[in-house]
Amino acid sequence: MTREEVITYLKTELQFDVKSIGLLDIYVDELLKFNKQYNLISKSTESIVWDRHILDSAQTIKFINPSKNLKICDLGTGAGLPGLIIAIYGYKLGFHVKLYEKSSVKCKFLINTINKLKIDNVLVENINIYDISIKADYIVTRAFKKLSEVLSISREIVSTSHKLILLKGKGAEEEIKKMNFANNYKFEVKKSITDPESKILIFDVKK
Repeated sequence: MTREEVITYLKTELQFDVKSIGLLDIYVDELLKFNKQYNLISKSTESIVWDRHILDSAQTIKFINPSKNLKICDLGTGAGLPGLIIAIYGYKLGFHVKLYEKSSVKCKFLINTINKLKIDNVLVENINIYDISIKADYIVTRAFKKLSEVLSISREIVSTSHKLILLKGKGAEEEIKKMNFANNYKFEVKKSITDPESKILIFDVKK
C-alpha cells in the first residue's frame, strides 16, 4: 500500500485520528533520518515504510480491547515497532506503553523521537528483560525471538494474566507445530493484512 492508502486504512478501520496521523508522520521522518546512520530497519524497506512497518505494527490494535490505564509492554521493541505505534494510537485513551530494548543506540532514537512526539504515555526501558518482573495486560512483540522463548518469558517473567500478541513471519506455523502445548495455552492464529504469509499469534496467558 502507498502512504495514502495506509492512512485511509488507519483512519477508517483502526480509528486513528488526525493528530495521531500527524504523529506518525513525525515518527517516520525521524526513523528514516536516523536510519541513514544506524540500522533500525532494513534499507530495502525504507521506500515501503508505511506498509511494511507502520501498518504492520498498527494492525495489532485490532486485538487490544481499549480501557483506561491499560498496561502494554513491547519486548525487544527495536525502533518502537509495534509499541510506539500503539502508544501513538492510545495517547488519548490512557494506554500506558513500556518499550523494552537492550540496545542503547535504539533507546537513544526512541527517547529523542518520543520527545519530539510530545506524548507522555510511553516509557523506554533500556534493560535486559531477564533481570526483571513485568506486570502487563498485553505483551506485544515483533521480530523478537522464537515462539518457544517468548512463551517462556511470558510464563516466567510476566507476573500477571495477559494477552500475548506476536507478529510472526512465514515460519509461524512451523514454529507452532514444533511446540508442545501441554500447558493448554489458548491461542488464535490471524492473517497479517500486510503479508499473506505472515501471521499474528494471540495467546491468552492465565496466572
